[in-house]
Amino acid sequence: MAALNPIAFHLGPIEVHWYGLFIASAVIIAVTLAVREGKRRGVDPDDIYDMILWALPVAIIAARTYYVAFEWPYYSQHLGEIIRIWDGGIAIYGSLIGAGLVVYFFCRSRFIPVWLMLDIAAPTVIMAQGIGRWGNFMNQEAFGQITSLSFLQGLHLPHWLISQMLIDGAYRQPTFLYESTWDILGFIVLMTLRHRKDLFKQGEVFLSYVIWYSFGRFFIEGMRTDSLMLFNTIRVSQLLSVVLFVGAIAIIVYRRRLGSQVPMYLDGNPFTKKAKLAKNKER
Repeated sequence: MAALNPIAFHLGPIEVHWYGLFIASAVIIAVTLAVREGKRRGVDPDDIYDMILWALPVAIIAARTYYVAFEWPYYSQHLGEIIRIWDGGIAIYGSLIGAGLVVYFFCRSRFIPVWLMLDIAAPTVIMAQGIGRWGNFMNQEAFGQITSLSFLQGLHLPHWLISQMLIDGAYRQPTFLYESTWDILGFIVLMTLRHRKDLFKQGEVFLSYVIWYSFGRFFIEGMRTDSLMLFNTIRVSQLLSVVLFVGAIAIIVYRRRLGSQVPMYLDGNPFTKKAKLAKNKER
């Protein structure tokens, strides 16, 4: 059975790739869920939409820049391919760094607690990551080491998925599937727990996401054969996963010691009234 076509359809001369469709679908679902939760927490939907208009392009550019930077020996010889983002080659950690900077500066300008906005976004972001990995599947990328047909059949995977894992004449570990499953499970856990009374302080839903994702990514990254490398010896994503995992736990411990100075997640936006007054003055 031949590999699946990474091109979904054509709009005249334009090729629409499955990779882009999966990412676009993930963004739409994530924004919809974030807006719904934002209303409950006192964040204006217009603020979330405005933030996305800035965060999305910056995240894409940062993700591609991150990837190209660690693959510069190749791209320095193929400059024309730098913009070919539709062929894959974006780094999730790069997108998170870019989007995180936008969230910080945007929230400071709109009287929205940064930690609260990150909490609202975190479960939807990990859900979007889980969906986006299927774009990697269609492009036959983000795969793992060589394995056997019997191993893949032992996972009770459908035939079309197993066939897509036949890459360069050998069956590969479906690491995209492992990470997608881990991400969706994390989404379910966060969505189930974040409305529990007196459980999360503001910032801890996001930090829990960081802990969950970085823990799984560390082990899954170790199985991949296309990792970005530092000094040709260290897997960049594994190193960053360790830093984020330890850092997120340390931040939770530190902020918990501050006690009542840190509001609970369910308290929502304490600046809602102040923000409305500021907007009225601008008008």
